[in-house]
Amino acid sequence: MLPSVSFRRRFTDLSEQEVLALAISSEEDDARIYRGYAERLRESFPATAEVFEAMAAEEDTHRQMLIDLHKKRFGDVIPLLRREHVAGFYARSPIWLVENLGLEKIREQAGQMERDAQRFYELAAKRTTDADTRKLLGDLAAAEAGHEQKASELTARIDGDTRDSEDKEAHRQFVLTWVQPGLAGLMDGSVSTLAPIFAAAFATGNTWDTFLVGLAASVGAGISMGFTEAASDDGQLSGRGSPWKRGFASGIMTTLGGLGHALPYLITDFWTATTIAIIVVFIELWAIAWIQNRFMETPFFRAALQVVLGGALVLAAGVLIGSG
Repeated sequence: MLPSVSFRRRFTDLSEQEVLALAISSEEDDARIYRGYAERLRESFPATAEVFEAMAAEEDTHRQMLIDLHKKRFGDVIPLLRREHVAGFYARSPIWLVENLGLEKIREQAGQMERDAQRFYELAAKRTTDADTRKLLGDLAAAEAGHEQKASELTARIDGDTRDSEDKEAHRQFVLTWVQPGLAGLMDGSVSTLAPIFAAAFATGNTWDTFLVGLAASVGAGISMGFTEAASDDGQLSGRGSPWKRGFASGIMTTLGGLGHALPYLITDFWTATTIAIIVVFIELWAIAWIQNRFMETPFFRAALQVVLGGALVLAAGVLIGSG
């Protein structure tokens, strides 16, 4: 048995004192998480940060009620018992993962936290025989059930202009951190690898050699683009977000852009592989045009003309060079 599992207690084996201790530590953790959300959102989304501050204050109130009950029944010494000590108990994601979540995802995660807490208090209330404890746990279950509604009400207090502004800022941050570098990588990988791949194909007529050239070009371009994006801007002044996120997005999409029309050359028949590769190229180019239109607000036909025409010219150059 794994050590991390063997030392966990089953929830059904906990005493009433341990259930209270678990509830106290859980409320403490949730309050910290909400304050962590508030701190990380405060600069870009101040109104939503205030909502999470209010939710953290609610958790503090619950914790104090639980501590008062523990003192009354079991004294001042609270056993050390946390979520990770109980098998099957709901877990919380590390606070640093919030950096990878959008604004709406953070709000959804907060709602899930309240639902988890409600379920815990409902189960805990059923296991206690003390009237005061049962009442408090039942009240907390009801409070957690109402927290999601309260969070919605608190969020609704944010005026429409502020909410729209926060949503626009979240969208802008997503575009700058993920879409823009990813799109640049996809364009570079899809277009810049066309010439070497199709030149190798028509020069050698060998599908395996062509695939190796495409693989090398795609991976090499991905590594180059990824490091270039990460090193070009630390994101502090431009507000474009983490350089590692941007580098990851750019590098991965560059590699995928090149591999798209390299993979067909795993097919041994030259003309079948080439036909499929050309079809994939035009799908990639139209996808780039769609992304530009969807996220960068570039008129679709202008984006299509630029990308498809440019890609077609590079493709033709590769075929001519390879054929010569």
